[in-house]
Amino acid sequence: MQLLKLISSLKPKQLVGPKNPEISALTFDSRKVTPGAMFVAVRGTAVDGHSFIPLLEHSGVAAIVCEKLPEKVLPGISYVVVDNSSIALGLLSSEWFDHPSRKLKLVGVTGTNGKTTTATLIYEMARLTGLKAGLLSTVCNYIETEAVHATQTTPDAYSINELLARMVSAGCSVAAMEVSSHAAHQHRIAGLQFAGGVFSNLTRDHLDYHKTVQAYLEAKKSFFDGLPADAFALVNIDDKVGRVMLQNCAARHFTYSLRSMADFTGRIIESRLDGTLLSLNGHEVETLFTGRFNAYNLTAVFGACCLLGWPQDEVLKNVSRLVPVAGRFQAVRSPKGVVAIVDYAHTPDAVINVLEAIREVGPKRIITVVGCGGNRDAGKRPIMAAEAAKRSERLILTSDNPRFEDPEAILAEMEAGLDAAQRASALIIADRRQAIRTAAALAEPGDVILIAGKGHEDYQEIQGVKHHFDDREEIIAAFAE
Repeated sequence: MQLLKLISSLKPKQLVGPKNPEISALTFDSRKVTPGAMFVAVRGTAVDGHSFIPLLEHSGVAAIVCEKLPEKVLPGISYVVVDNSSIALGLLSSEWFDHPSRKLKLVGVTGTNGKTTTATLIYEMARLTGLKAGLLSTVCNYIETEAVHATQTTPDAYSINELLARMVSAGCSVAAMEVSSHAAHQHRIAGLQFAGGVFSNLTRDHLDYHKTVQAYLEAKKSFFDGLPADAFALVNIDDKVGRVMLQNCAARHFTYSLRSMADFTGRIIESRLDGTLLSLNGHEVETLFTGRFNAYNLTAVFGACCLLGWPQDEVLKNVSRLVPVAGRFQAVRSPKGVVAIVDYAHTPDAVINVLEAIREVGPKRIITVVGCGGNRDAGKRPIMAAEAAKRSERLILTSDNPRFEDPEAILAEMEAGLDAAQRASALIIADRRQAIRTAAALAEPGDVILIAGKGHEDYQEIQGVKHHFDDREEIIAAFAE
């Protein structure tokens, strides 16, 4: 592709060097630069791509996109100076892959909790409707039925467009994607054209990155601020910031709720451990999902699918055919009548939601196994422990991806959230395998064990190394003993 076509949407501040060379590749990784390539110098959280520009002198690079010209400007290289190279990468990636988001009905889902389930179920609903669809999510990316390993909740801008282009080539007409706060703040979704956006809720999370709840909120809101006028914006008005997302949003406004009047209403009629009888806009639907939080997710899915133009009767029928997402309120039953729930809940609000969903179905006792990840928001550690203790008969604190932190130090910070009585009854077992086996040994018929924090993850990250570890495998093995 020629340079001028590639940068046609950028509005660069300055263009130095050859005016219109042929560009053979696009990359923001200096290690992947090949002769004729364009390199985009992105300022990351840990590394600034501008620092690698001097290393490209003999690489054969054809063009460099940067926010500031390097001290040494080399002949034969085109320098494209822009205000924000992260935004530029999104726009360039979209142009490079011929704007795939314009050829799909792309729905973005953001919020603290529920992103994965909601996005995945929209994808599944599209397929149940008979459409080819794609998915970008925390658990796995899908190009129709082809699974593509996911390494981030929302990939980088180049990878997003590459995956969307593959979806278009595969005949997909719909795609759903999780939009994380990191992705919105880092402009990874720049250049994408969304058919709609969904907001689930906002509670404390990722403050290690955003520093304040307000900054976290603003990152989420920036996604809605960027929606076009012909898109839909569907928000949960039971969340106190739901309507905030609609402020200055040009898209068509829609709401969903379990508690008040809204465009799309959900009401729980009957809740069980193996499902919920739900009313959606007055129509009863039997579902395989449990808990109030899943009722919110399903109401959002119902609304989004109707807004995509699918017949309501067909949407309602297909909602009853949906199955839970891997690692999200996933039940494992023991031969002696104990049920274990494996769930990704890793924020205080998510832990509260899952425990309240379990309590609603009347277990004899709840035994909770929970930990907090290392090198992440430390402020939530005592809060998570306290909320779990309030809602459980037995609490076991354990490790959950300690990364480069000392597991014992993380557990001490969690234990600090407990009062004297809670501390006396809680067990602290750093070895997660042993913690799960202890829970299984303590459980009696009628009890429910919640194993929270990892869900679909099949590893423990310790000192930079990922060791295979799957909560589902561990509880099955513990029950077998």
